[in-house]
Amino acid sequence: MDAFLDTLVQILIEWGILGLFISALLAGSVIPFSSELVLIAVAQAGLSPMLCLLAATAGNVLGGMTCYWMGHLGKLEWIEKYFRIKKEKIDKMEKFLQGKGAWMAFFAFLPIIGSVLSVALGFMRSNIWITVIAMTIGKFFRYAIILLVVNGVISAIF
Repeated sequence: MDAFLDTLVQILIEWGILGLFISALLAGSVIPFSSELVLIAVAQAGLSPMLCLLAATAGNVLGGMTCYWMGHLGKLEWIEKYFRIKKEKIDKMEKFLQGKGAWMAFFAFLPIIGSVLSVALGFMRSNIWITVIAMTIGKFFRYAIILLVVNGVISAIF
């Protein structure tokens, strides 16, 4: 499996911005994938950091919204079967989200709980526009910080 993932990452890096978008889309959904590796590689290959940031953010938000829509459909058996998220996790997240609203989508960038959060927001039928805006802001800042840290570390070394 590691060889497959290594090959996939290499292919996505070779595809440049499109590969970055796809890797971020996968990572934003419940598929365990590291878009950060692809982001760093394509940014270091000389592609525009702003274009990398926008592609990664757009792909990751789209991936997160697939989780939202699965929750919005409200088919718990699908969520459990395809996303491997147990009803208990959704119930726990739903209880946590009560009264906090769609702005909690800002934290959808967090590993593991981000997908559950997105599914729960969809299940609760949170305001889609606020959800998209909050999710976009959170994911944008996450990727921006990664790029800043990596560029800062690399420029400090060289």
